[in-house]
Amino acid sequence: MPDYRSAQALAAAPRQLAAALEPHTRPLAETIVREVRREVPEYAGAPGGRFGRALAEGIEVAVRHCVRCIGNPRPDHSEWVRQFRQRGRREFAEGRTLDALQAAVRIGGRVAWQYLTPVLRDLGAGPQTLTTAAEAIFAFVDELSATALEGFQEAQHPPGSAREELRRRLTALVLAEPQPDLTGPAADAGWPLPGEVSVIALAHAEGLPAGRLGDDVLADADGDRPCLITPSPGRTLEILSGNWEKPARAAVSPPVPLALAAAAHRLARRGLALPGDVVWCADHLGTLWLRSEDFLAARLRTKYLAPLEAVSERQRARLAETLLAWLEIRGGAPEIARRLHVHPQTVRARLHQLRELFGDRLDDADTRFGLHVVLRRQLEEGTL
Repeated sequence: MPDYRSAQALAAAPRQLAAALEPHTRPLAETIVREVRREVPEYAGAPGGRFGRALAEGIEVAVRHCVRCIGNPRPDHSEWVRQFRQRGRREFAEGRTLDALQAAVRIGGRVAWQYLTPVLRDLGAGPQTLTTAAEAIFAFVDELSATALEGFQEAQHPPGSAREELRRRLTALVLAEPQPDLTGPAADAGWPLPGEVSVIALAHAEGLPAGRLGDDVLADADGDRPCLITPSPGRTLEILSGNWEKPARAAVSPPVPLALAAAAHRLARRGLALPGDVVWCADHLGTLWLRSEDFLAARLRTKYLAPLEAVSERQRARLAETLLAWLEIRGGAPEIARRLHVHPQTVRARLHQLRELFGDRLDDADTRFGLHVVLRRQLEEGTL
């Protein structure tokens, strides 16, 4: 279940406030209904009809939910989510846009604030409580609107619809090599062609909330290499973090031209082998480059680290650690000692031993580069 900002704000309020506000739930809901019916022409029909009853029921559910959230760190959101998602579906089914419903929600937030402000003051609420109430009310307005929009979009594009099939086919075309012309398929699928994309590789796609990611994100959730194709990876990950109950580990490729999406996908899949819940591949390009060819990595280790084979395994690890620090810092023994948390004299002894093992190869720029790359990979893999 997502973390709702309104519930988080209300949970911080004292629980006794909920009991004090409980008698006001029905009058507040009735006040909101009257004002919505007065200001929104689409909702001005007979109050006793099916439409009027549904409107009143939804508003009362929303008001009671807010009161139950006060001082409650684990409220149940299922009832109001069901109500407003269904309300969004009904708006689509009855041929309306969401404009009237969203206007009603905004009016409800305004009326709730106007009604509750004097009530809270009479109860002795201070400025902090009033601020919390305002934050919660207007956060809940946003959440109600977003939930209704989800229902509207679900009705507009149900799972298994022709549009979803078009988007699945488009995803396969984007990741194909060579990539075909995407202009027609993208237009058919309602995907605005971006100049650049990032590919987010996922360890699994179980429960992936693909429907919440927006029209600019393509999702491959059915195969054994699930991924997302998005022009805005940061925003996409933020949406996932609040809506995915069992999120997968993810690796994010750097932004690439759309034509290179398949290569970005391969890079992101390799990134899943690195530690971390979210791996930004741009921060590990050297390591990922070596990982692209295990044969190449093995040959480079043999070429550059062969002198260390002459010492014991324990010595090898310490000398490799010292050599990497020397290559990266290019300073004297005191600076390297501070990084390694050892005595400078220990560093001098190790550097002397490294000079004996490697000789003048340590003065060669190409060798230093090769040593740095190989040692960095070993550090990333935890084998130093």
